[in-house]
Amino acid sequence: MFVKSLIVTFNFILSVVFFSSCVSSSQESTDKPIPLDELTIAEIHQAYTQGIYNSQDLVDAYIKAIEEKNGSINAITIVNPEAMAIAEFLDLEYARTKKLRPLHGIPIIVKDNINTVGLPTTAGASALKDIIPEQNAFIIDRFVDAGAIVLAKSNMAEWAFSPMHTTSTLGGTTRNPYNLDFVPAGSSGGTAAAIASNIGVGGLGTDTGNSIRGPSSHCALVGFRTTIGLISREGIVPLFLRNDVVGPMCRTVEDATRMMEVMVGIDTLDQVTFNSKDRTSENYIQYLQKDGLKGARIGVFRQVSDIEIDEEVKHLFEQALADMDALGAKIIDPVWVPDFESLSEGNWCSVFRKDVEKFLQDYVKNDSIQTLEDIIRIGTSAPISKQRLEAYASKEGRWGKGDSACLDAYHDEKRIAFRMAIESMMDSLKLDAIVYPSWNQKPARIAYFEEQYGGDNNQIISPHTGQPAFTVPMGMSAGNLPAGLQFLGRMYDEPTLIKLSYAYEQGTKHRKTPVPQSLAQQ
Repeated sequence: MFVKSLIVTFNFILSVVFFSSCVSSSQESTDKPIPLDELTIAEIHQAYTQGIYNSQDLVDAYIKAIEEKNGSINAITIVNPEAMAIAEFLDLEYARTKKLRPLHGIPIIVKDNINTVGLPTTAGASALKDIIPEQNAFIIDRFVDAGAIVLAKSNMAEWAFSPMHTTSTLGGTTRNPYNLDFVPAGSSGGTAAAIASNIGVGGLGTDTGNSIRGPSSHCALVGFRTTIGLISREGIVPLFLRNDVVGPMCRTVEDATRMMEVMVGIDTLDQVTFNSKDRTSENYIQYLQKDGLKGARIGVFRQVSDIEIDEEVKHLFEQALADMDALGAKIIDPVWVPDFESLSEGNWCSVFRKDVEKFLQDYVKNDSIQTLEDIIRIGTSAPISKQRLEAYASKEGRWGKGDSACLDAYHDEKRIAFRMAIESMMDSLKLDAIVYPSWNQKPARIAYFEEQYGGDNNQIISPHTGQPAFTVPMGMSAGNLPAGLQFLGRMYDEPTLIKLSYAYEQGTKHRKTPVPQSLAQQ
């Protein structure tokens, strides 16, 4: 028995040595730099199967790209020191099996409020500076199982407080890669700037009111805010858990769909995901249809799109409507929701204290930081964070009108009424989606991010109704500044939004690789 086990062990070592030699030979044959600009998951997997390069080559190329580009945009907070070892493991696996997992060897960027084993999860805050999670968030385990490589963590607006800009005590200020004097919005601006700059394949952001779609719009990316309940938020530092979602931020609709597909699933530690039972698809890739706009009925939501809109953004939006018409859609312009203004008011609730203290209890487990007051005591160098922390310490419950209980999207009476009004209008007109600019104003200058903040349409509907909303690049305005088009759909109707956004993307091709500039260069 002992001899038999020695033989098995010896054979295993031989196989590892053999496969290692096969894998390393790929690096030796890779003489040319890997062209990272606009590289997609499908293209990477094709290169792997053809032996052009392997996961280790790709990780090495992205680490060098981070070293080259991150100094100007300040998007990355830490590079995963285990990324190359993980890549080597995946290369050995492929050499042995000749099978690729769904995201095999795909380097991703993870927002710094998502638990990742071995890497700090700080939310940009001094209070979490030394916190290294013992377990991955639910979705990170999903990505690991799918073969993805956590390449790096990204800077964020501290505690995810600011939709305006991305600044944190620990990470500093992130800049828009298209124009370094401008904001990438917040709070997932680090992920947005990184993916737009081609220093990762795809990224993860979180969105309480804006923070996937705003930064994606500002950085010419695709951003999916999915139905509340489709994807688990377990293991993520919360802002308002009743509104929070986590989702993909990518350069293409196809890559965002591939990432989203891996994330979908019921999680016993996030009860809201039980609402997704029997309402999801096992194959979202099938909805990537270039003719997806043909025959689609698209409602133009002027109650949002025409409010204090910048003339250049308005021009891009009107062109987007014309493009969708040319691609076969029926444009219903305008569509109207009765009592929209009153329905959209009074939906925000201050639940940060309850949610963050539960996170501290479950994941941080440190006697010196258990309460919101502990966070305030430790301090922050970000003025907005200081203001918000003090506000949330003094005020809890619903903001504005009404005093009804602050519940999730499936039980809160105000949120349900708002959603029913939107979906009833859509049903009456047989709409597939409604559209509006993701932001009615252009990105603000970093130096004037508060004064120039305006036109953020992301906050108005989907965070409260729970409906999915996807942003797609809509074109560029003066100053090399991107704008985004947003598709809003019915609960769990991600398949339709994938079809529509993919067809629009493929029919317009607005996404462009950034060539950074500053005001001095204009």
